[in-house]
Amino acid sequence: MDLELNDDYIAQLEADLQAGKAAQRAREMTEVHPADIAEVVESLSLEAAKALIHALDDEQSAEVLVELDEDQRAEILEEYSGKEIATGLISNLDSDDAADLINELSADRKREVMHSIEDPDQAKDIAELLVYQENTAGALMATELVKVNVNWNVLQCVKEMRKQAEHVDQVHSVYVVDDQNRLLGTLSLKKLLTTSTRSPISEVYNKSIKSVEATEDGASVGITMQKYDMVVMPVINALGQLLGRITIDDVLDLIREEAKEDYNLASGLTEEVESDDNVMTITRARLPWLVIGLMGGILAAAVIGRYEDTIGELPKMAFFIPLIAAMGGNVGVQSSAIVVQALAGKTLMGTLWARLVKEVLVALLNGLICSVLIIGAGLLLGYGTRLSLVVALALLIVILAAALIGTSVPIVLDKYKIDPALATGPFITTMNDILGLFIYFTIGHLILGV
Repeated sequence: MDLELNDDYIAQLEADLQAGKAAQRAREMTEVHPADIAEVVESLSLEAAKALIHALDDEQSAEVLVELDEDQRAEILEEYSGKEIATGLISNLDSDDAADLINELSADRKREVMHSIEDPDQAKDIAELLVYQENTAGALMATELVKVNVNWNVLQCVKEMRKQAEHVDQVHSVYVVDDQNRLLGTLSLKKLLTTSTRSPISEVYNKSIKSVEATEDGASVGITMQKYDMVVMPVINALGQLLGRITIDDVLDLIREEAKEDYNLASGLTEEVESDDNVMTITRARLPWLVIGLMGGILAAAVIGRYEDTIGELPKMAFFIPLIAAMGGNVGVQSSAIVVQALAGKTLMGTLWARLVKEVLVALLNGLICSVLIIGAGLLLGYGTRLSLVVALALLIVILAAALIGTSVPIVLDKYKIDPALATGPFITTMNDILGLFIYFTIGHLILGV
């Protein structure tokens, strides 16, 4: 069932929930996907959202809460006791989602919830997941899976799979392990259907399998799954023992969050902000880079002031200041963006030197074309041959310098474990503005003699 999300629907739903008709409206959503209900909840006032969540059955409310924005989920969870979270929500979630939800709670609430989980096996699984650092494969994985022993035959496997599948929402793969729980491969469902029930599993399972260790970075897992078109990835420990599995939806969530962080950095935001955050939160996120940009502007003004006499003798040089600054900033951001994307996707090939040479060649070609165009435009507009040549030569050098900076800075930042996305924003633009103006006026002073 699909919901028609429009202002009229949300207004009517809000009114019904405020009027105490939450149970009735919740029954209408029995067949609606949790993600769609979450979208509705995010459009409601906090009180109405709480009323609707409480009116849903435990399983549905748990799945909807997982889909909500973290801040809104935290506000709704304040209405639940630790025992209610454990019995009504955690018991209806996969171990990875349950661990993520518990991780968002305060230390006291986290302890209360863990002590209130009735299923000791589930509590043990969640406790083990909570140990892993955020955004590692171990933190992303779920422990619910289907596995069989390599020493069994097909008939025994089918019996065991039926038991295990009761606790798994979707069976993506059947894993084959040895007596020490070491991952050996996967078992094809087609093989099970077409093979004699007396056949040993050792003769029919697929030994070729990709896996990741629990300590590996989650973004690397996403890259591997994308490369090999995988929808699920098994997770092992240092001994090769099977711990759990990561599904593609968990990886996509991580990739989306990291892309959002990179975009914020590239836009000059020091922390994650939302459009509905308060004024102080948004100001705190934006101000640091604005101050850096301000300092860069002051330095640029100092460079221009140093060549005050040059501008005084040839005022027309000032006309091209915006062009030089803009071109340097644009080229730097273009070069850094390509490198940052390659670093994020682990596709940056070759050494730093090889990358720089390639960018220099690209910048040289672009710079020559732009320089020829600026000479033509300068002559056409009547700025004279000498000034047009100064602007063209300065533009060529600025483009080359900006390309080198834009290429090398992200690689250097990455080497020192600093997010290279930092290099695609105000940082690189400000640096190139100052350097570009210095190059422009220096060349003007040398060639024009002013």
